[in-house]
Amino acid sequence: MKTLLIALTLTCAVSAQDAFRVQVTGKGQPVILIPGLSSSGETWDTTVAHYKDRFECHVLTVAGFVGVPRVAAPMLSKVRDQLADYIRAKKLNKPVIIGHSLGGFIAMDFAASYPDLAGKLVIVDMYPFTMGLSPGMTVEQAKTIAAQIRKSIAGMTPEAYEAYGKAGGATNNMTASAADKQRLIAWSVSSDQTAVADALYEMFSTDLRDDVAKIAIPTLVFGTWLGNEGYGANHASVDANLHAQYTKLKGVEIQVSDNAHHFIMWDDPQWMFSHLDSFLGTK
Repeated sequence: MKTLLIALTLTCAVSAQDAFRVQVTGKGQPVILIPGLSSSGETWDTTVAHYKDRFECHVLTVAGFVGVPRVAAPMLSKVRDQLADYIRAKKLNKPVIIGHSLGGFIAMDFAASYPDLAGKLVIVDMYPFTMGLSPGMTVEQAKTIAAQIRKSIAGMTPEAYEAYGKAGGATNNMTASAADKQRLIAWSVSSDQTAVADALYEMFSTDLRDDVAKIAIPTLVFGTWLGNEGYGANHASVDANLHAQYTKLKGVEIQVSDNAHHFIMWDDPQWMFSHLDSFLGTK
C-alpha cells in the first residue's frame, strides 16, 4: 500500500510592510520559488505539483504584484533581506532557491549576499546584468536608461499603464500559449504601477557579474531564445551570453531550451524537470 502523503498548504498573510506573500505546499526538503515581474506565485503551480511529494515548496508572490500591497523602494533588496529573515525564522535548513526572470535576479542577489543560507540555486532565464546584453553597455549608462524607464512607467495614466500591461503580456517572447498570455495580461494589469517601475529600475541598473563569484553553492541556470529570433537570438548566442555573464560563478551548469519561450516551466516543463531532477538528485 502506498504511503499516503497529505500536502500541507498554508498561506501566510501579508501586511503593508511585508516584501512578499508565501504559500507553503508539500513535505520534505525546503524549496523557495520566486516568480518574475508582475507574476503570481501561480507561475510555479506545475512545478509544485511535480515536487510536492518530495519537497516542501515555499512559493512567493512579491509585494506590489498581482494585488499584494507594495513596499517602498528599494523593493528588491527588501525581498532579498526579508527572505533571509524568513529562512531563519522558519528554521529552513539549506533550502533550494529557484527564481524565474526578476525572481531569478532576486535569487541570485540573495545567494551572493547570504552565501551560507541556501543549499542550491536555480536561475530560470535571467542574466546577472540584463542591460549588459547590449554590446558596450556600462553600468552608468544602464542606470540612466533604467531611470528613464522608471519615470516613463510611473508617469503613465491608468489607461496607458493598462495598455502597457496588455502589450507586455501578449508578446511572443513570453509564452507560446494563448491562454497563458491572457493569464500574464491579467497579472500585469493587476500589479502596482509604482512597484513595476521600481522593480525594473533596480534590476536594470544593477550589475551582478562580479557578485556571482560570492555564490558558494551548486547553481543551475536555464536559458531560452524562442520569441527573440527577431533580435538575432539563437541557441548558440544565448549559450554564449550566459557563459560570458556567469563566467565568475565557479561550477555553474547552464542549459538552454530550444522549445520554450521565457516561461520555460510552462512551455517545456518535461525538459526543465528532467534537468532539475538531475540537479536536485531526485532521478
